[in-house]
Amino acid sequence: MTPDRDQLVAQIAEEVIARLRERALAPDKAVVNVPAGGSDGVFPTVDDAVAAAREAQAKIALLSLDDLAKAVDAIRRICNDRAEELAKMELEETGLGRLDHKIDKLKLVKNVLGLEAMRSEARTNPTGMCLIEHAPWGVIGMVLPATHSAPTLASNAINILAARNTAIFSPHPAGANVAGYILKLINREIKRETGVANAIVTVEKPTIRTAEEIFRHPGVDLLCVTGGPTVVRAAAKHGKRVIAAGPGNPPVVVDETACLDLAARSIVKGGGFDNNLLCIGEKEIFVVASVADAFKTAMKKNHAFELDSAAIERLASAAFTFEGDGKGCGQAHLKRDLVGKDVSVLAEAAGVRVPPGTDLLFGETSEDHAFVQEEQMMPFVPMVRVKDVDDGIRAALKAEHGYRHTAIIHSRNIDNVTKMARAMNTTLFIHNEACAAALGADGAGYLSFSIATPTGEGVTTPMTFTRERQITLGSGGLRIF
Repeated sequence: MTPDRDQLVAQIAEEVIARLRERALAPDKAVVNVPAGGSDGVFPTVDDAVAAAREAQAKIALLSLDDLAKAVDAIRRICNDRAEELAKMELEETGLGRLDHKIDKLKLVKNVLGLEAMRSEARTNPTGMCLIEHAPWGVIGMVLPATHSAPTLASNAINILAARNTAIFSPHPAGANVAGYILKLINREIKRETGVANAIVTVEKPTIRTAEEIFRHPGVDLLCVTGGPTVVRAAAKHGKRVIAAGPGNPPVVVDETACLDLAARSIVKGGGFDNNLLCIGEKEIFVVASVADAFKTAMKKNHAFELDSAAIERLASAAFTFEGDGKGCGQAHLKRDLVGKDVSVLAEAAGVRVPPGTDLLFGETSEDHAFVQEEQMMPFVPMVRVKDVDDGIRAALKAEHGYRHTAIIHSRNIDNVTKMARAMNTTLFIHNEACAAALGADGAGYLSFSIATPTGEGVTTPMTFTRERQITLGSGGLRIF
């Protein structure tokens, strides 16, 4: 096909897509009336909230691209301009993490993909033309974690609205107040910019019971769950498609070729970020023995404090309950007391004092220690000596438990990097950087606080929340050559 004919086909496809867009994007179900009693998206019952979201989705589906962009930009603007207010509110409510890093998380919402991620396709042959549109599902049921309540709501809202969906959110009860507050702010701005009310909704008092109602509600078309394996299993049993952002336990391998200062700086930056609440955060380190002592020196230079074995065991006793031998290698169950707490709190539990400005605790353990094998979201990272890079990759595979979430390597040997990337087969793989580079923080990645590893969608985008629709057009009225 000649370039002129290619251009003509593209023009025809664009015109047909424009003419069919309204019909292609229309919701599948009849519009319902919005019940009284809601306040900027917050409703007394799940039924009321879902009805409002369905009404709003019919309007969102027909917005111009300019108005849709205004809705997405409003969310980014709120997260940037009110980051400190929202971060303080979340920290006060949940008691998890660090204020400066919670502010950073909200400001990073600008990296969440919006309309720019959406695409349409056209194919042509002598029999006619095929248009492929990525259409909305309708109303998405979304579960939020306590660890990142406000930024997860905001990033998910951008994703779903850019794809012309609406959503009903089920916040974790521990972070429900800040979630409800930012949801109201977003709804007010979207209504002001576009005239559409209740683009995202929730209930006044979210509980486990209301989450179950959302999972089984006939007006909810798709589920997106960000949380632990228990809530993922609860969502999956209702027969709907589930986008599941599940657990991780990201290992770091440091080989003998690594720039040790860069490795240490990156691990402290990533493992210490928001007190290691990120699911992608560096959770355990496997260091080739020949450079282990030099690596420990680099960690200390980069504001990490080393715990000795006795302090590590005191910290483990405060962080876990144990079956079996009770000395860090029996079956461990994570307590919630130290999750997301500051370094000073962990240091007190370990019976040590740390200098001001310490960002991370670390210390040597065995490969089978609970701190290595369990996903612990606190600013202590265990370090294990391994004989070589192959031993490190083996140990990393064991600690990651097949979650296929995130893995990290520091190395200047590209063969070692390739070997680990293939062996781990994780959704996110980071080389010579802190973990957050994968989500656009000083790196080339893009952001979402929902990383769907169990169901395979990866870092979610607007396209994650679309259904593919194929429109086939015969040659009778369209073939002009």
